Amino acid sequence: MKSVFLRVVLMGVVTSFAYAQKNSGPMLLVANQHSQDISLIDTGSGKQVATVPVGGVTGHELATSPDGKTAYVPIYGNAGVGRPGTDGSEISVIDLPSRKIVGKVEFDHGVRPHCAVYDKNSGMLYVTTELDKTISIIDPKTLKIVGTVPTGQEQSHMLVLSKDGRRGYTANVGPGTVSVLDMVGRKTLTVIPISGNTQRIAMSNDGSMVFTADQKTPRLAVIDTATNKVKAWVDLPSAGYGTAPTKDGKWLLVTMRGAKQVAVVDLKTLKVARTIDVGDGPAEVVISEDGKKAYVACNFSDQVAVIDLAGWKMETLIAAGKFADGMAWGQ
Repeated sequence: MKSVFLRVVLMGVVTSFAYAQKNSGPMLLVANQHSQDISLIDTGSGKQVATVPVGGVTGHELATSPDGKTAYVPIYGNAGVGRPGTDGSEISVIDLPSRKIVGKVEFDHGVRPHCAVYDKNSGMLYVTTELDKTISIIDPKTLKIVGTVPTGQEQSHMLVLSKDGRRGYTANVGPGTVSVLDMVGRKTLTVIPISGNTQRIAMSNDGSMVFTADQKTPRLAVIDTATNKVKAWVDLPSAGYGTAPTKDGKWLLVTMRGAKQVAVVDLKTLKVARTIDVGDGPAEVVISEDGKKAYVACNFSDQVAVIDLAGWKMETLIAAGKFADGMAWGQ
């Protein structure tokens, strides 16, 4: 009887140890465009621990549920924004604990769904649907489309929401504009001209500024959300792409794909304070919950760069899938 008890205890210890080894840090999810899957990266060990096929041609971006257990991956298609190719018409829903697709959101025509944002205020999932010039509103409980918000522009590629979920801002790539959206009233408030082409979008922590990168000139547009006008431009060493503010709200990280660098912008002076070398083709950037590290998806080197935000230097490069792109935090 004693030996049986010991075996049970030991099995429990081994199981707990294995679980701890498997989940030694927060889980970073990475959408890999060309390998058509998502990487599950254990940030504690700095290694990819699994991949999950997304069930479609290509998923560029993804979002997770508030509990971090479900991922939503829009299936965009096999082309870049504004280019000829297939038009995706669904979103894959992935259960992260089982690492399986457990559902689909289906559109009745091709819409090229791209950027997904889970709004904790309304409990709704918002997804940019480029070909319809809208943001689609999805109920995550039923996986049904329950409404839309018009953007009034072609190629509404990326979306950022205010903290209260009442305002939305889209980067409209080809038109080079930003649409300001009333997410509650489901209407476009205004369209802000930026450039002949713009990419990605982010908001300052206090909600006072929105940032998007000019693709014609190496500079960043800074939009005043009180006036919905461009209030300043930040000159960059190279063309910018993705952006993310640090947790303390003092700095904005800007990826520069051609330079293989991340620029660090001082949000008081709106000047570049320093640059950090990373992998090839840095695109999207996310900040860890504790604010100590930044993770940068590097498209061309199929890696995720880890930046120490205290020392302002790259710590390591983590292998991901082919053309690592959109990222989100999961469990």
